[in-house]
Amino acid sequence: MIIDCHNHIGADMLFYLHGDFPYAQQLVDMTQVGGSLGITHWIVFPFVSYAAMDVTKFRSGEIGFGNGLETVPYAFENRRMLEECYRLFPEEGRKTLPFVMVDPMRNTDAQAAELIKLRAEYRIHGIKIQSTIIQADIKRLAHEGRVFLDLAREWDVPFIIHSSVIESDLWAQAHDILDLAEANPDIRFCAAHSCRFDKEYLDRVQALPNAWFDNSAHCIHCEGAAADKPFIAPKSRRFDSDYSDPARVIADLAAAYPHKFLWGSDSPFYSYAAAIRGKVVKLFSTYEREVVALKAAGDEVVRRIAATNTLNYLKLPDESILS
Repeated sequence: MIIDCHNHIGADMLFYLHGDFPYAQQLVDMTQVGGSLGITHWIVFPFVSYAAMDVTKFRSGEIGFGNGLETVPYAFENRRMLEECYRLFPEEGRKTLPFVMVDPMRNTDAQAAELIKLRAEYRIHGIKIQSTIIQADIKRLAHEGRVFLDLAREWDVPFIIHSSVIESDLWAQAHDILDLAEANPDIRFCAAHSCRFDKEYLDRVQALPNAWFDNSAHCIHCEGAAADKPFIAPKSRRFDSDYSDPARVIADLAAAYPHKFLWGSDSPFYSYAAAIRGKVVKLFSTYEREVVALKAAGDEVVRRIAATNTLNYLKLPDESILS
């Protein structure tokens, strides 16, 4: 068993209309590509922009609300993904563990009402938040978004939350996510993207009994670290490893944080391309490269970070539930 804990299904109209990449992934394509590399199960969730946003602003890359195709954030996207997994392609869908996506700041009571309806029809394994792109302060999860904490607690499901350390990201700071985990010890949290290799935050994950981290988009983050890019923790705070070798980084993280490390590819966001302030930025990896880096750590590490730890985080100690 190898579980990929971080994957997007569907389409992102913001990325598509603005000319960014990637902007879509279909369930069958994901399972065919990943399955050929040895992946057996996938945690999946929708893409990030949603139809209740003002799509007329997307071509210019702006974020706006109101004047949307829908009224409730992620109501369409969550149902669309769950129907793809459970109704359209049940053979592939049985290998997935769907998480719903939420906006922690906008129309949260209506979102919760839609989630309750969905859960009456489909199994939901967790809640995903990517607050940077939708410009929703993750700290609002303790305020307008508290209803999602209540649902996670009631349903006993965890969060995966996009994390950042760059100062310009006002919406998804890793320390805010870990503050939420500390304030809610009865809810499980996973901070995505290895907390951008910030050792202080990784050590906090280690210390919190209800916190984990995933290494989604690992190879391009290693490239960012090797080049001292600002979206990675600065050297003074960075976990010590050889970032020119993504496999070495996985081995070192697995040794330092043996029970808190979840492996994930971030498919299809293991690659990224966009025009930023008139300059094309390209960060490219492949699903194969992500899996090769994982398997280089050896069978014991693979079992631990891509199965045992993930099952513990999900509270699914019995693998037969995934059969």
